[in-house]
Amino acid sequence: MQRGVVVRLAIFIVLSLASGFYLLPSVVGELPSWWGSYLPAERINLGLDLQGGSHLVLEVKVDKAVENAIERMKDDLSKLLKEKGIAFTELSRVRGNQIQLKVPTASADKLRDLLRAEFANLTVTNPQTAAGATEFALALNPKELNALKDATVDQALETIRNRIDQFGVSEPIIQRHGQHDILVQLPGIQDPDRAKEIIGKTALLEFKLVVESLSPEEALRTGPPPGMEILYGSGVRGDGRASGERTPYLLEARTLMTGDYITDARVRPSQQLEGPYVEVILSSSGARLFERITGDNVKRGLAIILDNKVYSAPVIQDRIGGGRASITGSFDMKEARDLALVLRAGALPAPVEIVEERTVGPSLGRDSIRQGITSFIVGGALVILFMIAYYKGAGLVANVALVFNVLYLIAVLAGFQAVLTLPGIAGIVLTVGMAVDANVLINERIREEVRAGKSPRAAVDAGYDRALPAILDSNITTFLSGVILFQFGTGPIKGFAVTLCVGILTTVLTAVYLTRVYYDYRIAARKLARISI
Repeated sequence: MQRGVVVRLAIFIVLSLASGFYLLPSVVGELPSWWGSYLPAERINLGLDLQGGSHLVLEVKVDKAVENAIERMKDDLSKLLKEKGIAFTELSRVRGNQIQLKVPTASADKLRDLLRAEFANLTVTNPQTAAGATEFALALNPKELNALKDATVDQALETIRNRIDQFGVSEPIIQRHGQHDILVQLPGIQDPDRAKEIIGKTALLEFKLVVESLSPEEALRTGPPPGMEILYGSGVRGDGRASGERTPYLLEARTLMTGDYITDARVRPSQQLEGPYVEVILSSSGARLFERITGDNVKRGLAIILDNKVYSAPVIQDRIGGGRASITGSFDMKEARDLALVLRAGALPAPVEIVEERTVGPSLGRDSIRQGITSFIVGGALVILFMIAYYKGAGLVANVALVFNVLYLIAVLAGFQAVLTLPGIAGIVLTVGMAVDANVLINERIREEVRAGKSPRAAVDAGYDRALPAILDSNITTFLSGVILFQFGTGPIKGFAVTLCVGILTTVLTAVYLTRVYYDYRIAARKLARISI
């Protein structure tokens, strides 16, 4: 027997055994504890339409991000004007996301030079001069405005993806949906309300000083003075412990530090407090900033604020080094873990709102699986019967190759932990048709050579050689179409494209090379006197 035939036969035996090992975790409920240490334990992940879950469409409030950006620019502009010695009588953000700036007319040219040099992304509109003063209206130019909105949606998408990854959802679908929307699909999620809360929490962490010269009650009656604001907390006393009441706090409006410096957040148990607390770990630059803030404000209250809610307001007793801070607030363990999760994942650049929500029950998923498997069995059975009836023994060989084709295809999906969806099952059914098409071409070419009077060896060689170019052409073009669908398609289309592309590769492997190994083995063993075709 030829050495090449034995080598190819051994390769296919090894591939079949490996496929069986990869498929076993998906078809067997429980595996021995030692299995994962030595053998693959990856399972095929089912999509939202097969195992149920939550479907959400989130709208990113990009206008809020624009407002925040304009507010930061206004503060930067104020500091720069003071540094350059340019006097101004008015500097405020007005409706329409514009900055209104009024300077003496003598300083107008100097201001224009400063804006061109330091704020090139701002456009100056409607300068008006009256009573020795020039008033400017500043706004982001359209290109910068669109870039900011796109960056806001992209950053929100990445933040949501980080949160969901830490939440532990297997193979979620998170992608842009339209201009300012984000599509989130969470297969198999058991607690959709908790998932929505984690996804939608802005998680803007701020540190602000507590005002002690004026009581919050008096500020509520007369209104907070300029540069101050009133925020509420869940009754957090000065020692950081909760009192069980909704308490107002008078704070300096200036934010000393934000959550941008956070590198990690962990839940810690506490013997003194009523529940666990969240320990925040800062970056090196954040640690230096926090140490300076606490050193400059000893004996003052420092409010720790998340999404405009005061979680704790302890009094600074001494300079705090080491880059660690604590957030208390009478949490239970789940609340503390969720808070640590969103702090680790980072703050959303803008609020998000759920504009569409659907829940797919697991019973609907089971129905989809059952119907998909039924269609696969019926379609496969009809193909097998046709091939045997029309091509006799050669059809039986093609059917065996078809079984191995499906085996390899599903094993690859399990190995890469791909998501199997209902369109994915449709891709598998289409793959079966493509595989049969390849064998039909080969069998027709062999049949022509047999009718021409050639020997079995010559008929097989000529049949495969003549059919191979047509098989490669059709499969390569279909594979490229699948790649395009995967690149530009959405979730269900991607699922179809994955199974289609993988199926084409396994089709060429089995329909062309596996069946050829059988014929070469029979010819080399001198057991193929005639071809049943």
